[in-house]
Amino acid sequence: MSDPTMSAANFRALYERLRGQARWGAADRRGALNHITPARVAAAAAEVRAGRTVTLAAPMASSAADNPEPGARHMKRLPGEPSDVPGVSFAADQIVMNVHGDVDSHIDALCHVSYEGMLYNGVPASVVTSRGAAELSIDDAAHDGIVGRGVLLDIARLRGVAWLEPGDHVTAAELAAAEEAQQVQVGPGDLLFVRLGHRRRRHELGPWDVARSRAGLHPDAAEYLAERQVAVLGSDSNSDTAPSVVDGVAFPVHVLALNALGVHLLDYLQFDDLQNVCEAAGRWSFLCVIAPLRLLGATGSPVNPIAIL
Repeated sequence: MSDPTMSAANFRALYERLRGQARWGAADRRGALNHITPARVAAAAAEVRAGRTVTLAAPMASSAADNPEPGARHMKRLPGEPSDVPGVSFAADQIVMNVHGDVDSHIDALCHVSYEGMLYNGVPASVVTSRGAAELSIDDAAHDGIVGRGVLLDIARLRGVAWLEPGDHVTAAELAAAEEAQQVQVGPGDLLFVRLGHRRRRHELGPWDVARSRAGLHPDAAEYLAERQVAVLGSDSNSDTAPSVVDGVAFPVHVLALNALGVHLLDYLQFDDLQNVCEAAGRWSFLCVIAPLRLLGATGSPVNPIAIL
C-alpha cells in the first residue's frame, strides 16, 4: 500500500459496510463474541497438547514517557502491625489503575468508543454516565469469561525485523500473508492476536510517547476481521497506528472493531513469551482464556489472558 491515508468519506463508507454485516438483531449486546459457540469452545480444547500455560499480559508498569498516569499498588497493612483480630495478622495491599492507559494490559468493552454519538449496534453513547455504562459494559458481555481458539500472527517475524517502527501499519493483505507463512488459518470465533514487537522495542530502546507515534493496524484490516468472523482482537500495541491514517478520526481501528463489528479489543499485551513457545512448538494456535474482572458498568478491565498449548 503506497499511500496508507484514507479519506473521511472512504472511512465512513467502510464503517457503514462493516456495520451492515451485523447479524444478531437490534437487541444484541455481545457483538462478535456471538461467533464463539459452545461447539467452537469444545473444539478449541483440542489445541491443548503439552499442557503448557503462557501469560499474554505485561506486569503493571511504573511512571514513564508512555505512562503519565501509572497504576499504583501500595501496602495497606503489614504483618507486623497491630492486628484488630485475635491470634492472626494480615498483609494487605490496594491497587488503583487507569484501565485504558498506554502501557498496562487491558480489555476494551463495547461501550469504550462512541462514533457520531453512537456505540455498538446503535446504542446511544448517553448510556455511559458518571456512574458507568448501563449497557455494553465489560461485565455485560464477558462476566463468564472469553474462551476460544487463539491465533498469534507475528508480523515482526513475517517482515524479518525485531519490531515495527512507530507510525507503521499492518494491512489486511499482510495478515493473510502471515497466515500463509506460519501455516495457520484464522477462522470463525477465533481470538486473534497480532504481534508488532512493540514490547520488545520498549524493552530495548526504552519508553516513548506512544500517544503520538506507534505501530498498529491499517483500517482495511477490519475487513479481514469481518471476513474471518474474528471474535476478539489483541495487540502488543493498541491496534491503532499513530498518527492516524484517517482524516478526522484518531482511532479508526477502535471505531471499526468495537463500534461497527462489536469486536472486543485487548491492548498492550505482551507476546514475547508466547512467540518463543509457539516458535519452538512449530504451531501458532492454542486454547486461550480471558477473564476480565467483574466490574459492573465498566468500560474495560485489567486482564491477564492465558494461552494453553
